Amino acid sequence: MTDIKTAEALKKVKGQGLKRLYPKKVKITVGTATCGLATGAGKTLRAIEEEVKNAKLDAILAQTGCLGFCQKEPIVDVFQSGKPRLIYGEITQDRVRELVQYIEKGRIKRDWVLCKLTGEEYLIEDKRIEYPIDGVTDGFQNVPLYEELPFFARQQKIALRNCGFIDPERIEQYIAKGGYSALYRVLTQMTPQKVIEEVKKSGFRGRGGAGFPTGVKWEYCRKARGKSKYIVCNADEGDPGAYMDRSILEGDPHSVIEGMLIGAYAIGSREGHIYLRTEYPLAIERLKKALQMAKKTGLLGKSIFGTDFDFEIKIAQGAGAFVCGEETSLIASIEGNIPEPRLRPPFPAESGLFQKPTNINNVETWANVPAIIARGADWFSNIGTEKSKGTKVFSLVGKVKNTGLVEVPMGITLRDIIYEIGEGILEDKKFKAVQTGGPSGGCVPNELIDLPIDYESLTEAGSIMGSGGMVVMDEDTCVVDVAKYFLDFTKDESCGKCNACREGTDAMLKILDKISRGEGKESDLELLEEIGNGIKDVALCGLGQTAPNPVLSTIRHFRDEYLAHIKYKKCPAAVCKPLITYRIDPDKCTGCGLCAKQCALDAISGELKKSHRIDKSKCIKCGMCHDSCKFEAIVVE
Repeated sequence: MTDIKTAEALKKVKGQGLKRLYPKKVKITVGTATCGLATGAGKTLRAIEEEVKNAKLDAILAQTGCLGFCQKEPIVDVFQSGKPRLIYGEITQDRVRELVQYIEKGRIKRDWVLCKLTGEEYLIEDKRIEYPIDGVTDGFQNVPLYEELPFFARQQKIALRNCGFIDPERIEQYIAKGGYSALYRVLTQMTPQKVIEEVKKSGFRGRGGAGFPTGVKWEYCRKARGKSKYIVCNADEGDPGAYMDRSILEGDPHSVIEGMLIGAYAIGSREGHIYLRTEYPLAIERLKKALQMAKKTGLLGKSIFGTDFDFEIKIAQGAGAFVCGEETSLIASIEGNIPEPRLRPPFPAESGLFQKPTNINNVETWANVPAIIARGADWFSNIGTEKSKGTKVFSLVGKVKNTGLVEVPMGITLRDIIYEIGEGILEDKKFKAVQTGGPSGGCVPNELIDLPIDYESLTEAGSIMGSGGMVVMDEDTCVVDVAKYFLDFTKDESCGKCNACREGTDAMLKILDKISRGEGKESDLELLEEIGNGIKDVALCGLGQTAPNPVLSTIRHFRDEYLAHIKYKKCPAAVCKPLITYRIDPDKCTGCGLCAKQCALDAISGELKKSHRIDKSKCIKCGMCHDSCKFEAIVVE
């Protein structure tokens, strides 16, 4: 691989990448991110390799990261020069032979196609595109257009721009898509202050959760006293159901590395650290390979692009403690200390890692930086809303038909995400609420489904943007149970250092448990609010300060449901076991006996072809009878 010190060297590697990205022959790419591998993408890739060999098909096989439509994995991408690019979904091992036969004959297996992508870059044939080396529009002028798939229709990808398109283990493909040209521009044409001003002008706010202006944060660190300064990437993603950062590291690690290099130049740093949990083995593996390749090509280390800018990046692996997502706890962990938060000020920008000025941003933040520099502040600031610029990546999960990673412009409504991108609720049930911001966020009810997604609107609704988790709930979800789940999570993940978080979350959880058993009192709701607001006011770090959010937001928006548990000893969603009973409707029961066979405690009895009955003294409310009944004869009350 060429040692990249000049514009000409970068252009040469770019050409190598273009030939690999858009070959003259057939190219078959398999998504091998964690979501793909979990559904058998590894077997699919090996099967394609074997079938291509048997068919003597002149084709290139490749791997890529997550395209975003995780529930349709394994995803296979078929590219033929001069033709629209085809994305096939759910290509398991047993479908490979038929797919390869279709490819060999130049035909399309239409019922397996998720969508086709059109755009100038997919119609290259023998012509090679000559991109400008300054990176102003590099890698963005030929954005793919998705057809035939609502999941992508409202999306606009910046942070995820390369995920699902390039091989994350080949640096030349990242460069072919415009990678490292923003860094070249920064080091050869911009001063550190000019870089900071450009980021400030863009209105870009950090995507780690708090939404603090990124350029302002960088400026604080640059002005801080001290020659030694550090750059840190917070990749300690611990929210249940969230996997945005993992997918970027698995699918496009160089975007994060380039973003960190630009940030380091801006604040005057010579050393960076990426902190991620050992529970992300594939992300770690691909990140290590990316760092090695960047080092080998001269994009990390000494005299980057022939300038006097030196920078090194180290990986720090955590054991999976949720509290390490808080920046001072993360710093303590990197230093080899117990990961506990500390009082601020001083803030990390003044005294952070090893007591030196430190700038910390998360994975999504760093991945956006090269795009902002490449396209300019005005381009970025025209996306989104007045106070929330750009796009945001969400992991859309829960009771929604389309699940996966979505990147949407700020200001899009919850309705657009759930009913257009997500295509509605599973089994067409009623939408009840959506949890945003992970365990530290809140539940936004159906009445606010037209709420625009931005920092201020979510905060006003009692939730937060957070890092981007979005859990959709239907009518069968109990908000008391949801509040218990998230509060139990944050209680277990609390470091225990401050009394407010340690004792307060435990006290709230005990009250919620009483309510879910039908033993609560109306005054418990006021007590929960009092304790929750107290924790928010005095907890030491962000974990404690936001832990009460799921409880406070559900009391605010679903008070009637809490009162049903307290006053009428009923769980409207039929979830809380102490408050529900199972019975058999004699008019619907056919006496098939299937429910009795499923009951491990012999709580169901009756003669064949006659109505059965449930002995409530034996029933443990496992729900197996309800799930197995084909005639809807099991009634939950």
